[in-house]
Amino acid sequence: MTNKSIVTSEYKKKIKILKKHNTSYFSDDNPKITDAEYDKLKLEISYLEAKHPYLKRIFQKSNVVGAPPSNQFKKIKHLSPMLSLSNAFNKEDVEDFLKKTNNFLNLNEKNIEIFTEPKIDGISATLIYEKGVLVKGLSRGDGITGEDILENLKTIKEIPKKINSSNIPNLLEIRCEIYIGKKDFFKIQDNFANPRNAAGGSLRQKDPNETAKIPLKYFAYGFGSVEPMNFKKQSEFLKKISEWGFSTNSISELVKGVDELELQHKKIDSLRSSLDYDIDGLVLKINDLNLQKRLGNTSNSPRWAVAYKFSAEKAFTKIKDIVIQVGRTGAITPVAKVDPVNVGGVVVSNATLHNEDEIQRKDIRIGDTISIQRAGDVIPQVVSVDISKRNKKSFKFIFPTKCLCGALTKKEYSKTTKKLDSVRRCIKGFECKYIAKERLKHIVSKEALNIDGLGKKVIEKFWNMKIISEPADIFKLNYNDIKKLDGWGELSIKNLQKAINNAKKINLSKFIFSIGVRHIGQENAKILAGFFLSIKNFNNLLKKEKRKELLESLSELDGIGETQVQSIESFFSKEINKKITQNLINQLEIQNYVSQNKDGKFSNKKLMFTGGFNNMSRSEAKSIAERNGGKVLGSISKKLDYLIVGDSKPTKRKIDQAKSLKIKIVTEKDWNKILNS
Repeated sequence: MTNKSIVTSEYKKKIKILKKHNTSYFSDDNPKITDAEYDKLKLEISYLEAKHPYLKRIFQKSNVVGAPPSNQFKKIKHLSPMLSLSNAFNKEDVEDFLKKTNNFLNLNEKNIEIFTEPKIDGISATLIYEKGVLVKGLSRGDGITGEDILENLKTIKEIPKKINSSNIPNLLEIRCEIYIGKKDFFKIQDNFANPRNAAGGSLRQKDPNETAKIPLKYFAYGFGSVEPMNFKKQSEFLKKISEWGFSTNSISELVKGVDELELQHKKIDSLRSSLDYDIDGLVLKINDLNLQKRLGNTSNSPRWAVAYKFSAEKAFTKIKDIVIQVGRTGAITPVAKVDPVNVGGVVVSNATLHNEDEIQRKDIRIGDTISIQRAGDVIPQVVSVDISKRNKKSFKFIFPTKCLCGALTKKEYSKTTKKLDSVRRCIKGFECKYIAKERLKHIVSKEALNIDGLGKKVIEKFWNMKIISEPADIFKLNYNDIKKLDGWGELSIKNLQKAINNAKKINLSKFIFSIGVRHIGQENAKILAGFFLSIKNFNNLLKKEKRKELLESLSELDGIGETQVQSIESFFSKEINKKITQNLINQLEIQNYVSQNKDGKFSNKKLMFTGGFNNMSRSEAKSIAERNGGKVLGSISKKLDYLIVGDSKPTKRKIDQAKSLKIKIVTEKDWNKILNS
């Protein structure tokens, strides 16, 4: 028997033993050996693989770890949206967060109770328990719909599969952050860019066997849906789930006021390097759950929480070149190509220079030695130039006045700031091939059509090969041609085809966001969807004779300003934009807008507010109206159903206008009666 045969035989025996214990643990939930013995067995297998690489081929063909693999992830809608956090970067931002909280709640509370916890740099997931039994595990996805990664999450042994306690809610949704410890990552760092990449890549494996190879851990930090809700405070909830066996962060604290928040922020920042997991800030949450409920959410983030980021880690490097990139809105962005440098655990070779004004202000030149940081620990940027190390023969960087496509660029005049924008933009729009390509990348992104398998690199490749030139082409792909390309087998083609077919069905607000009109973000897109209600009505924007009247109506919407109206007008005035939008509409099944609450107190009613309220802010009143199916307008018109008049300093002109148009006027007293009815 050869040495290779002996090693292979030994390896297969260990694999067989491991599979036996995996069945006991993952399927039967009845482990036969201790965790230490189990970990030792896995370590022996890893050692053999490292010493004899040919063994990995055997490993890949074996169901070695975890539950049987799923062919693909099933999409499941979250019980309640998984939103991202807005950011604070300094004391002033925190003060602003607290001020907005007080204003929204109509409070004057300087020492409102805040729950603080480290912001783990990991991957968000949600665990759903029914009567104490783990039944679902989802990724964040787009915040509304996640992927079914239950089997992958089950490979994390510390996650309770069953809660053995009395008085648990019938439905319990635990939000958690999945991560890999720094020490564990050190052992596998050759395979991944950073710990977060290792955790994310592992959770996205189709095969739980692959996930189980990575020593993942987690912290539970919050909740989604809970029935019945028996908790009154964030701190109370986390204390209770810790008693139920969930991992919660031990360095979380309750504080009051800005000064205590600052001290806690500095304290955790100072501990940062000693922790065995990456953190990039401190999460601040209003502790009172009733206040959280009143504050509610925007389309992207909760109003009751904010991520107070730590100062970015810095490093020094040298600029090799400055190149120009063109964004989907035509923005011309300068990028510094730098000597690769490690910044906060990530190797950086590019850094944004923001715009022409930034280059001139800092006098950034090719060949300069610079300080670089990852802003918010994400986007690399140039902080400063070390003039003392500058080559005396260097010369100022002259910002190009033409786009990469050859067209002229210009700085637009902002009516808001009464100044020219700092960003230059290509004047050609979709006719610029660089803009067209970036818009394709936008339209397949998670926030838009969300097409798995059609990421930026694939779009780049398909664009260069002239397979895709406009969004509608995505839905007319010739898969037989794609099969001939390197890296595209039967399974990947099948998955791509399914993802594209799934993307055809899209709600109206996502469609509006996906087409990439400048200044129309996700929040604006939802407001517009609530106005148009159907793609048939939205399509009238493409018709010149109807567009003017529609734009006048849009200007009345609360949350849609002059900037957005002008941007919509500019976009749909261009024939190429209309043509490409119509082509895309023809390929999609765009669902009508569905009100958050079609049976609410103000369903299908248009409201406007004037004056202050005694027991709530006007912002909270608007939010309540929208949650109850109403649409809030920004100006008086005959389309208005109700003018809600607060007791404090209402505008007489608006009341007179409402009376003349015979619009129903609702006093604050009547408003409260409606809410309490």
